[in-house]
Parts: sequence; C-alpha cells; structure tokens
Amino acid sequence: MNKPGAPSRRGRKSEISRGQILDAAARMLRRQGYGNTTLRKIAEVAGIQAGSIYYHFASKDEIMDAVLERGVRAVYEAVRDALAALPPETPHQRRIEVAVGGHLEALLSHGDYTSTSIRTYGEVPMAFQKKSQPLRDAYVVLWQDLLAAAQAAGTIRCDIDTHVLRPLLLGSLNWSVEWYDPSQRPVAEIATQAVEMLFYGVLPVEA
Repeated sequence: MNKPGAPSRRGRKSEISRGQILDAAARMLRRQGYGNTTLRKIAEVAGIQAGSIYYHFASKDEIMDAVLERGVRAVYEAVRDALAALPPETPHQRRIEVAVGGHLEALLSHGDYTSTSIRTYGEVPMAFQKKSQPLRDAYVVLWQDLLAAAQAAGTIRCDIDTHVLRPLLLGSLNWSVEWYDPSQRPVAEIATQAVEMLFYGVLPVEA
C-alpha cells in the first residue's frame, strides 16, 4: 500500500517519457542500425530500466515503427505546410525552392529520426515498412504533383522524366543529414544552391 501523498506505481511509470524512449531509440538506430539496437541499449541511453520500456511499447519493432513514422511525418508535414502557405501565384521555381528548404529544415532538425527513416527502413520487418508506407506514398505524390505542375508550366523541360528527377533530387537532399555542417552555411542557402543547380546546372554561365 502506498503512503499518503506518495506517487502510485502507475504514476511513477507514467513519468517515463515516451518521447525520451523514442529519442534514445532514434539515436541508437541511426548510429548502430536495426540489428545492433536492443531494448537494453535503448533503455541505457534513455536512462531508464529496460523493463520500463514495456509500459509504453510492446517490442523493439513497435518502437522502430514509431521512429520511422515520426521521421517521415516530420518531413512530409514541413513541406506540405510550407507549400500551403504560399500565394497561389507563386512561380513554380520558387515553389520548388520552398519545398527543398522545407525538406532540408525538417531533415536536419529531426536528424536522428529522419536519418533512421532513410537508412534503416530496409532493415525492418516488412509488416512495419507497410505501416509507414501510406505516409511515404503521400510524400511521393506531393513531390510528383509539384514537379508535374512545373513541367506543365514550362519551368521544367518537357523531355525530362519527373519520375526520375524526383528520386534523384530527394536522394541527394536526404544525405545532407550526414554531411551538413551548420557552422558553414545556413539551410536556406543550401536550398537555394540546390535549386540553382537543378535548374541551371554547374557549368559556367556564358557571357
């Protein structure tokens, strides 16, 4: 029986932050991969007892599912909201630049989650891949529609296959979580350069 005023057992358990566990898991998954990440290691990084994890999650796979979902959702919602805030008459090149900026900002501000979502997705059981797939598909559609609209308006050449352009562009942006150094230049500048290279290439401009 608990002493008067003492927190209940359930109350003590509830103090363990679900986010604390997810943050630790994302950090471990990013650095060690799915196979080398155990519940014991996650608990150690989170600063809790291993058994306490089961108050929030039934298994490592359930934690992985939550980490993957959070990583994908952070990027999808950032880009979706950034585009939705633009006036309808915004030029297509500017819209793409805003989308690139939103993608980079979300990637880098949720680095452990987004890196895990990118690098570890193929390691997890298929059942857990399927759970986050609808969100991934929605993000593909968002970008495909964005590029198709730009192409229809003449901003992108008609002979460019946007189904090839999209993964090439996003793939190059995704690896920024590994090389980006915030002390060198701001994310907005990286986004601007990425779009300039996309539209104008890297060859010198002829006089």
